[in-house]
Amino acid sequence: MSKRGYHHGNLRQALIEAALQLIEEKGPTGFTLSEAAKTAGVTPAAVYRHFEGREDLIAEIARQGFEVFADLLDYAYDTGQPSALASFEAVGRAYLAFARRYPGHYIAMFESGISMQRSPELFAVAERALGVLERAATQLSEQIPEGKRPPPQMFAAHVWAMAHGVVELFARGTPGARVPFPPEDLLETGIGIYLRGLGLIPQDK
Repeated sequence: MSKRGYHHGNLRQALIEAALQLIEEKGPTGFTLSEAAKTAGVTPAAVYRHFEGREDLIAEIARQGFEVFADLLDYAYDTGQPSALASFEAVGRAYLAFARRYPGHYIAMFESGISMQRSPELFAVAERALGVLERAATQLSEQIPEGKRPPPQMFAAHVWAMAHGVVELFARGTPGARVPFPPEDLLETGIGIYLRGLGLIPQDK
């Protein structure tokens, strides 16, 4: 990015875009604010007009990522309606799609060590994203007798963990990862096994 004047408030977003590039290349702790400034084409001092430090910058990237993530999950849920199963599976696929399309945001959100409670704004949007998955889990688990159904939060956490594992191991071109199946198929079959165990899918399907 060539140096230019930032007279209309776009320096903040330019720094975010620069940091996203560096996160994808070096990880969330592999760059300095000075590097982000250099990539954005501004002086290091300019960074501190908008961010207190690197963690503050990464937290804003995470917040923006969760905004997109929550919208994507919400859209996926709606496309599956009125089928609770279709909505649940669509949300799982949307998780993988987001990780592939927005790797820098995904890393900032889930791999940077930034607390979701770092700011009220970050916490609120992260809760909104998780709320979509919990809503899908709640709707689907209503088909299980009340005494046998897991809490929706546990149900959602299991699938979230499964999706995250597929992303980490297979969906982002991890060096040395070898698997003869697409990540989407791995997640879909994993969710299928989980749902069969809960009696939500017949064993012969």
